[in-house]
Amino acid sequence: MPIIEVTELHKRYGDTVAVEDVSFTVEEGEIFGILGPNGAGKTTTVECIEGLRSPDAGAISVLGLDPRRDRAELRQRLGAQLQESSLPDKLTVAEALDLHASFYRRPADWNALLDSLHLADKRRARYRDLSGGQKQRLSIALALVGGPAVAVLDELTTGLDPQARRDTWDLIAQIRDSGVTIILVTHFMDEAQRLCDRLALVDAGRIAALDTPAGLIARAQQRQYVHFRASAPVEDAALTAQPEVDEVRRSGAQITVIGTGNLLYAVASVLARERIVAEELRVEQATLDDAFLALTGRRLQQ
Repeated sequence: MPIIEVTELHKRYGDTVAVEDVSFTVEEGEIFGILGPNGAGKTTTVECIEGLRSPDAGAISVLGLDPRRDRAELRQRLGAQLQESSLPDKLTVAEALDLHASFYRRPADWNALLDSLHLADKRRARYRDLSGGQKQRLSIALALVGGPAVAVLDELTTGLDPQARRDTWDLIAQIRDSGVTIILVTHFMDEAQRLCDRLALVDAGRIAALDTPAGLIARAQQRQYVHFRASAPVEDAALTAQPEVDEVRRSGAQITVIGTGNLLYAVASVLARERIVAEELRVEQATLDDAFLALTGRRLQQ
């Protein structure tokens, strides 16, 4: 049986429909991603799952519990890292974890959490003195201090530098490997593609598609990208005249040709005819961004 079941979920704020007819299941032990642009209804959906908001219609079951009827019990078994959260500036890391641990019947060993999240040396540090990455790791620790079976992580890496993001990704994988089922809410394509076992693409309050990252990418008509720098000027028209070429993009001296079929051969033929050498040539296959475009008609803005 799925550990989470969401069936025909609806939520409206006045005249604005935030979530409309959303249905999905989450299996035990997986990282389930909810991917979409800001305002797509991602956070509203998970807040209904957490019991923080009441849906207007539909049914939700988490660990066999109804988030509305069984809210108190669910909070003992579900941990949440909210999209926006903060702590008092003078509160230390140890004080925050000790306080949150007191809310649970069977809390985890928060000293062990500090070790696993590389915060042991910050136990006496005040919240205001933590870096952005350290605050995010602390928010993960607070989500896990109750020893939950399910953790909801909402826009966890927004605002972090590239190294802090990669470190956080490693932590998420470790959390799943420890036996915690994870719902990951994000608008970052690379994050979703790297971490998630399955993904729900959400757009305008609806699920546009639900599949594995590889399955979603396969729906993007196998678009390819050929990147290179040309040794001499080449006109876009010479490239777009090829039936395999859909689009040409330029960024400084970098040229990216997007298309399908035997795209590399088509590009190479044009360059050979023009006696142009392709420098720093590389080829990329379709991405989640392509899948989102193919399924919704627009790109997901990062």
